[in-house]
Amino acid sequence: MNLSLLILIPLITAVAILLVKGLKQVRTIALFGSAAQLILAFVLFYFYRQKRAGGNTANFIFEDNYIWYEPLNIKYHIGVDGISIAMILLTAFVVIAGVLVSWKMEKLSKEFFFLLIFLSLGAYGFFIALDLFTLFFFLEVAVIPKFLLIGIWGSGKKEYSAMKLALMLMGGSALVFVGLAGVYFNTNINGVHSFDLTQIAEMNIPIEVQKLFFPFAFIGFGIFTALFPFHTWVPDGHSSAPTAASMFLAGISMKLGGYGCLRVATYLMPDAAHEYSTIIIVLACIAILYGAFATMMQTDLKYINAYSSVSHCGFVLLGIGMLTKTAIDGAVMQMVSHGLMTALFFAVIGMIYDRTHTRQVAQLGGLMKMMPFISTVFVIAGLCSLGLPGFSGFVAEMTVFMGSWQKADAFYRIATIIACASIVVTAVYILRATGKAIMGPVVNNEHLSLGDAGWNERLAAGLLILGIVVIGIAPFLLKDLINPGTNIIIEKIAAVIK
Repeated sequence: MNLSLLILIPLITAVAILLVKGLKQVRTIALFGSAAQLILAFVLFYFYRQKRAGGNTANFIFEDNYIWYEPLNIKYHIGVDGISIAMILLTAFVVIAGVLVSWKMEKLSKEFFFLLIFLSLGAYGFFIALDLFTLFFFLEVAVIPKFLLIGIWGSGKKEYSAMKLALMLMGGSALVFVGLAGVYFNTNINGVHSFDLTQIAEMNIPIEVQKLFFPFAFIGFGIFTALFPFHTWVPDGHSSAPTAASMFLAGISMKLGGYGCLRVATYLMPDAAHEYSTIIIVLACIAILYGAFATMMQTDLKYINAYSSVSHCGFVLLGIGMLTKTAIDGAVMQMVSHGLMTALFFAVIGMIYDRTHTRQVAQLGGLMKMMPFISTVFVIAGLCSLGLPGFSGFVAEMTVFMGSWQKADAFYRIATIIACASIVVTAVYILRATGKAIMGPVVNNEHLSLGDAGWNERLAAGLLILGIVVIGIAPFLLKDLINPGTNIIIEKIAAVIK
């Protein structure tokens, strides 16, 4: 299985989009290209399972390793484990859904779809990279397109939001680079420094070095995943972005941060992760509660989902900070679950806005009468967000809670209780928004003539709901997939804690 196809297919699709004219040709190529990504992701999933079933116990599978820049020992080293594949599948689902909901994009359609597909290239490259410089390279690839998507196709204070997002994420990238460079210059493989993740993982980096550079790497990646108090780009960025960009930002970009916190910072510097775990847990709990209560104060549907993302991503950081096998499993499951759920939420909010031209809850009402399909999707996304059994949100959050409760000390138990309490707040703002916007009497009589979802919107929503329900009903599929990957991380952590 050639993993480079995950980079080549989006690249070829993006170039092909630039070479054609007309909305019909552009969106057809974007759709076929994103469908090819989804098919390739499932093919990768199938062959990965075959390899594992055949007895392959290697940490990473389908590796390719080529020298990229020999003077600095930078390599194009790629490979996957179950965690990577889960993120790749998530990316493929969100990208094709984003293309479908943008089907009627007419403003600079060629440039829009080019940037959207190019974003997926950065995400795939990041998730398969096993060289830290290559990983950083693909992380940077995904920043500038976000700025352009918001600044050109956004709404509201889009210039401010785009600039704020770009500056915050570039600041995070700078911190990440300092952390990675610190690790690089403290490695010695046959007298040569190395960016190779697999080689660094076999070394014992001095604990003083870990303590110095872990905060740079973790905070840098944490900015991408709304680590408190560096979360302020999230509400403005998400609310001003066009629908597909919001889906990508919340569904995939925030997972780059969580993946980096786990794969790079925690896996390569487990001593420092153990030392700083208390601080991580405190910040995660603040984000969970702050995000939940801030969401209650919002009246704009996009701001509701944006602030709730701060809260939900807090569960990812909480699971990582707890450093138990079950909690880390839950953190990865929460990344996948939240990616699907929040992409669905932003998609349905976009559908509502395209028809009503408002996102204010007070100006909506009785939408179930005019838009039964869209309204049903809104309810499903909300129920997943509040953790209803049968949906992925319940499985992921319960796994984090169970893993957190395994730590017997009072501090960890209190942190778990605080995190659990947020579920009540989540139920309040989800049910209130659903009751006012979807149920009840029609507030604006002009909405009575509005139509329901088109075929493209139904297909986009159906794909995301499928992922949410499959994980909710058969969580073992995701758990078995990520298990080997989380095992190697917890082995490194266990060696330190003992």
